[in-house]
Amino acid sequence: MPNASLPPDAAPAPLDPQKKKSLPEVHRSIPIVPGASLLRKMLAFAGPGYLVAVGYMDPGNWATDLGGGSRFGYTLLSVVLLSSLMAMFLQALSAKLGIATGRDLAQACREHYSRRVSMFLWVICELAIAACDLAEVLGSAVALKLLFGVPMLAGVLLTGLDVLLVLALQGRGFRIIEALVITVIATIGVCFTYEIFISQPLWRDAAVGLIPRLEILRNRDMLYISIGILGATVMPHNLYLHSSLVQTRAFGSSSRDRREAVRYAEIDSALALGVSFFINAAILVLAAAAFHRRGMYEVADISQAFRLLSPVLGVSLASTVFAVALLCSGQNSTLTGTLAGQIVMEGFLDLHLPPWLRRLVTRSLAILPAALVIGIMGEGQVTRLLILSQVVLSFQLPFAVVPLVIFTNDRSKMGEFVNSRLTVAVAWFVTAAIILLNGLLLVLIFRAPA
Repeated sequence: MPNASLPPDAAPAPLDPQKKKSLPEVHRSIPIVPGASLLRKMLAFAGPGYLVAVGYMDPGNWATDLGGGSRFGYTLLSVVLLSSLMAMFLQALSAKLGIATGRDLAQACREHYSRRVSMFLWVICELAIAACDLAEVLGSAVALKLLFGVPMLAGVLLTGLDVLLVLALQGRGFRIIEALVITVIATIGVCFTYEIFISQPLWRDAAVGLIPRLEILRNRDMLYISIGILGATVMPHNLYLHSSLVQTRAFGSSSRDRREAVRYAEIDSALALGVSFFINAAILVLAAAAFHRRGMYEVADISQAFRLLSPVLGVSLASTVFAVALLCSGQNSTLTGTLAGQIVMEGFLDLHLPPWLRRLVTRSLAILPAALVIGIMGEGQVTRLLILSQVVLSFQLPFAVVPLVIFTNDRSKMGEFVNSRLTVAVAWFVTAAIILLNGLLLVLIFRAPA
């Protein structure tokens, strides 16, 4: 994890109380008791990581993980693992930026870059949020249809009710939102523990699948799904979200207090993203065990997986549990996506709207495209769009990662919290890998088949 490892005489970055706060309605609203025990402090800082982790297990992940597992068995488990490790590293950088500077990533971009560059980055980020929200809205709509027979278009519109939910819950304190999100994540975890138990995967093959293979880079179809997994796992807007959420804790302004806050934020993030790794790996393992092992190599469609799970596994509850987990995943993701939209809009544009209007705008940016897609292209294109949305996310990822790395490498911004030399090297390696993989995918997409 990125740590501050500089001499003690390095001056910490000052926190300017006059600057506008990120998520001002909940900024520093959760107290940190001085002198509390290790466990109490861990619990006090626990929460932001799980809200961020929600985006790493949304319905877009389901589409890529199902496609990867059914088509290639356990081979792409290594991609899920590497993507999760990259996510842990980048989210730790994001949390450190927010704690050390008192600015979220969007605010830092607006203050550092010219207006033209900031507007470009804002548009790119809004596209990323729209792509992510499209996956979440479509996933929730699919789950409502599978469980209750709700038409897809009606299901898409119903997801807009999360605006009211966020407003109602946030008025009762940010801890309520965190508790709800963690409860839903636990529910998803229980669902997939059950699915893995009844699917009886080949654990030796799964362990081998955690080892990366060069075949993934040479095979166009493997690479396409792999970068979809990368885009679904390391989400651009989560880097903006995390740098804001860590500021909901009322830690002290001294260098020692902020070092402690960074440490606990890293622990929170690592534990939460460990849970998201388990769920993503479980989806891929389930697809490999239930479908690939039986020669069903083309099961990437969520609805198709729902219809096949119970007959294939011989357990009537398998499909229902799968759909319940999908609904939890979609609704959890739309809730945190709404917060991300607020942070990005306020941070880049310095635009402060009434909470209900702000969230109505951000949800509309997701619901309207999803409704148009279903109305024009039909329900049969949902899974294809889910996978494509995650590939789009991956292409937009460098525009969030590069500024994050630049800012956390800048001593004038970070003070003693500036990245160590080792962290700088790892950060640029991860950034280069993301850019290189995206470039390689472009070559394979546009190159004529052999």
